[in-house]
Amino acid sequence: QVQLVESGGGLVQAGGSLRLSCAASTRTFSRYVMGWFRQAPGKEREFVAAIRWSGTIIRYADSVKGRFTISRDNAENTVSLQMNSLKPEDTAVYYCAASRIEAPGKYDYWGQGTQVTVSS
Repeated sequence: QVQLVESGGGLVQAGGSLRLSCAASTRTFSRYVMGWFRQAPGKEREFVAAIRWSGTIIRYADSVKGRFTISRDNAENTVSLQMNSLKPEDTAVYYCAASRIEAPGKYDYWGQGTQVTVSS
């Protein structure tokens, strides 16, 4: 299995920025597609962004396109989510997830989440 730990969440004013990080405890990190998801209170978990082993972007959710940037460092076993121009509707618990490249779209491993709160 892959163990994932998110960090970097916090409270920020609308228009501000946060950078989330996810550390993976695997020695085959480059073999996984990495994704970020989020879940707001009372809402379904939604996809945010995903990135290939090569570092190329798979896609962003329309709601974050142009504001968020996903990146990964395979040497450090980390994936990050740079969030700019934050809006109150971005408030959610953000989760890091991993999908084996042999099974695209199937996220089998999840972190515990980190809270992001954006005030108006």
